[in-house]
Amino acid sequence: MLSLYLELGYEHLLDLNGYDHILYLVTLCAIYSIKDWKKVLYLATAFTIGHSITLALNAYQLVSIPSTWIETLIPVTIILTALYNLLIEDDSQSKSSIGYFLATGFGLIHGMGISNFLKTMMSEGESLIIPLLGFNIGVELAQIVVVIISLIVSYILIDKLRIPQKRWMQIVSIFSIIVCIYLLYNMHYS
Repeated sequence: MLSLYLELGYEHLLDLNGYDHILYLVTLCAIYSIKDWKKVLYLATAFTIGHSITLALNAYQLVSIPSTWIETLIPVTIILTALYNLLIEDDSQSKSSIGYFLATGFGLIHGMGISNFLKTMMSEGESLIIPLLGFNIGVELAQIVVVIISLIVSYILIDKLRIPQKRWMQIVSIFSIIVCIYLLYNMHYS
């Protein structure tokens, strides 16, 4: 049973129909280079901790936030992360400290969105421990895949093709903002 939920978590994150999670991770990685891989993995884990908390709270029906709010807040977290990228100074210490706080906090919001998906996969009366554990491990493994791919692309563009790090970060961040504004517009005006 653990492996079933692990696979569900892994596939859920990598599902291109729900690309907002991937976009968030790519945006989060944009200010880092491959030499910062440990920091980025810690940030992804901080994000996982955040969404694991709200996933559990929602699964145990201790917290419930209307899905329309969550669907709106998820693109807002991506926009805020992109703006953070564009405004942060190059000081590595401040990037890490604030980044962990933001990743955990934004993970709380993303976890509410993930919990709705997980609830549809579970049987009535099923124990929550194994599904939550498996799903979160699957999501974390998929996030590591996204982070590794993002850092490899960054390495190729920055170190091999000599695109300046700041330019790459600006491209990713501005692209993310545009996509999220489009998402928000379609949510409220289509």
